[in-house]
Amino acid sequence: MIHITLPDGSVRDYESGVSALDVAKSISEGLARNVISASFDGTTIETTTPLTTDGKLVLYTWNDAEGKKAFWHSTSHVMAQAILEFFPDAKLTIGPAIENGFYYDVDFGESRITDADFKKVEDRVLEIAREKHEFKMRSATKADALAFYKAENNPYKVELIENLEDGTITFCDHSSFTDLCRGGHIPNTGLIKAMKIMSVAGAYWRGDEKNKQLTRVYGISFPKQKDLTDYLELLEEAKRRDHRKLGKELDLFTFSPRVGQGLPLWLPKGAALRERLEQFLKKAQKKAGYEQVVSPHIGQKELYVTSGHYAKYGADSFQPIHTPAEGEEFLLKPMNCPHHCEMYNVKPWSYKDLPKRYAEFGTVYRYEQSGELHGLTRVRGFTQDDAHIFCTPDQLDAEFKNVIDLVLYVFGSLGFENFTAQISLRDPEKPEKYIGSNENWEKAEAAIIKATADKQLNTVVAYGEAAFYGPKLDFMVKDALGRHWQLGTIQVDYNLPERFDLTYKGADNELHRPVMIHRAPFGSMERFIAILLEHTAGNLPLWLIPEQAIILCLSEKYENYAKKVLQLLENHEIRALIDNRNETIGKKIREAELQKYPFMLIVGEEEAQSNTVSVRSRVQQSRENIKMSIDEFAAVVNEEIAKTLKTFNV
Repeated sequence: MIHITLPDGSVRDYESGVSALDVAKSISEGLARNVISASFDGTTIETTTPLTTDGKLVLYTWNDAEGKKAFWHSTSHVMAQAILEFFPDAKLTIGPAIENGFYYDVDFGESRITDADFKKVEDRVLEIAREKHEFKMRSATKADALAFYKAENNPYKVELIENLEDGTITFCDHSSFTDLCRGGHIPNTGLIKAMKIMSVAGAYWRGDEKNKQLTRVYGISFPKQKDLTDYLELLEEAKRRDHRKLGKELDLFTFSPRVGQGLPLWLPKGAALRERLEQFLKKAQKKAGYEQVVSPHIGQKELYVTSGHYAKYGADSFQPIHTPAEGEEFLLKPMNCPHHCEMYNVKPWSYKDLPKRYAEFGTVYRYEQSGELHGLTRVRGFTQDDAHIFCTPDQLDAEFKNVIDLVLYVFGSLGFENFTAQISLRDPEKPEKYIGSNENWEKAEAAIIKATADKQLNTVVAYGEAAFYGPKLDFMVKDALGRHWQLGTIQVDYNLPERFDLTYKGADNELHRPVMIHRAPFGSMERFIAILLEHTAGNLPLWLIPEQAIILCLSEKYENYAKKVLQLLENHEIRALIDNRNETIGKKIREAELQKYPFMLIVGEEEAQSNTVSVRSRVQQSRENIKMSIDEFAAVVNEEIAKTLKTFNV
């Protein structure tokens, strides 16, 4: 008998040779029907793999990330089989699962796959799926594996096998198809009920541009046709919400090849949006005791060598700036924290002076590869809402919790209510990735775990996601499309204070090392605004939107009254502008709706005589023109703002 430990800690005894599927059946028939993958002692296995030793078994369904990974990897095999049937001279390479679906890199030789081929490949995949072929793993000697692919005239698989050790090589068979594979499949093809080829793209073999360019065929599959339908609808909605599209439509930002890739240019409306976000956070920070500082965009190379950022980001940084002085080198700053450490070091501190909280909207620079740049979410120059708190160890718990309160205030004011707090810790298997002593890391990790428990946050633990200098708490937000984003971070750092020799004089009259907290509720202004635009589909919170109302003149002769209305709105601190173009009112309304103005104020003869405006409201979903005085309209605006923008209380 062997002892199988399940995720809930329970232990069950089975005869040696039992499979993961057998274990699932012993628990419930329903579970057995839904299990599509498994892992044993941390290693992915087939659901039919015989278990012969004691160990920990995890069963995965479609609802688990590992389950989806097995489902999509299995479908990549079936798609490869279908591709070979239509393109018999094609050479297969690799076909892994990815975040959403899978791909297979194929050398089509003289042929090429086009959109016109997608449907027949998809149909054939589903035909194979309906035949319910089992996925079966088998071992092969290196010699046999090489002989198989040499006979297939496939140099890519031969190259892969030559880099493998004999005794570790396995194949996966289903139907009449076989492929070099390490494992991790669904029980049979019958689980695949829907599949679609999403796109094709070029990809160099093994990611090396010196190698031949292959065709990467992207696909996705689901256990139900409805799941695919829903997914495609979600993609269409994501296209409509794409921040690059919305940024252009709303005149927020642009990019210029003359300025450079990944360097956004903020237009007047976008700059006003950024400024409003900054003032919102600065107001809360002032209440929380932060002091605003400003640091330069560059620093001497030695500064970042001392901090460790040069070793971490040197390869991803812009080339050093050489001055006329021999040997003098500067770098565009990759992070603000070394500058803030130097600010702390400007004079001696007592424990009575702490905590010191330095805040800065500081722009930093990273030379991201051009292929990785994406709108505002991946840029080469971005502004962080950075702050660093220097405190005593006794103050750490309270300071960390205060930052959590600030992050929650930011999220609540901007409509991000659905989030998980991720405790990002070291990878215990790769200590070389981190700086500092084990003792300091243990203290920092314990502080985060305690603070989140006391705050009763919904948390998950992610090993290997810590910063190189300390653990952190990352806020993983779920947006309106169900996507997860990392927004907001708080980090505990015992290491930079050591590297910069930061001290304070304690009550014992001895010098002690402060603890440093790094925090950025937005993360970066660019990325935060991109995610906010997509989350809200451009319908930003009323308090934040650049213009809260647009005044639409029925004709040019009411322009003077429109100007009077604008002045009255400005007296109420309501942001508005006038559209007095010689266009029909219908066209003005349609364009105002596309520009996502929360309120449209129509003015004509009747409104001018009664000192009112006719209000159409996107905020309140009203398409009727409701007549109001300016005071009444101002009350409506303030009431709507109060629903989201709360007062930050320390």
